[in-house]
Amino acid sequence: MEAKEYIESGILELYVYGLLTETENLEIAELAKKNPEVDQEIISIEKAIVALSSSFSPFHSVANFEKIKARLELKHGKVVDMKPASNWSQYVGWAAAVLLLVGFGYQTLELTKTKEAIATVGTEKNKIERDFAYLGQQNREIEKSLTIVRDIKNTGVTLGGQAVSPNSFAKVYWNKDTKTTYVDAAGLPKPPKGMVYQVWSLKLSPVLTPTSIGLLDNFEGNSQKIFAVSQTDSAEAFGITLEPAGGSLTPTMTQLYTLGKV
Repeated sequence: MEAKEYIESGILELYVYGLLTETENLEIAELAKKNPEVDQEIISIEKAIVALSSSFSPFHSVANFEKIKARLELKHGKVVDMKPASNWSQYVGWAAAVLLLVGFGYQTLELTKTKEAIATVGTEKNKIERDFAYLGQQNREIEKSLTIVRDIKNTGVTLGGQAVSPNSFAKVYWNKDTKTTYVDAAGLPKPPKGMVYQVWSLKLSPVLTPTSIGLLDNFEGNSQKIFAVSQTDSAEAFGITLEPAGGSLTPTMTQLYTLGKV
């Protein structure tokens, strides 16, 4: 903390009252040596305590005593031995000063705790707002996915696993009227680093003709694993291969993960 923050936080009062830990006391003492502003503030607090304590402790000068003695005409009178007056008033004054200082120290400590509690509540509020925004985004993505799956105009093409990955599967949702095409790649494993899945529309006759319709970029970051790819004019089948980052001009058939006929 800066010097001003130390002064305004109330920790210097706790230091003077002796309510800090040994580590905190050493930290404040070192700071006071290096920072005149902090050192002066500590001195001011100590002076205020002394002044407050003195106000509760009565003091009678010798001159006042002589005036009282003359007023009572004791100057030539018989000296009578008396027991010293009780110091209860002085003790009560000191006790009141100590209680006041302890109470002030306690209030300062509670104020510090309250400030910390408010800061904690603020942090929790920010976290809740971030979580709420994230859940809202997730909900919108789920609704979009459901809209694609439930659209009766979409033709669903199931793609089964091939030799390189028999357990893989995917599904293409293709609207033949609008040419819009989506790929549900939830059944594909996470691609290795530096590799990307590439989607192909295929014509099977008279010659096998593959056409790239998109890459499944940011695979791990897509929680729903539903990707929009390029519009597809015509297709007799769809396939997905694993290619180097950036994609390939032609499919690597040895890395054909899924394939399915329309």
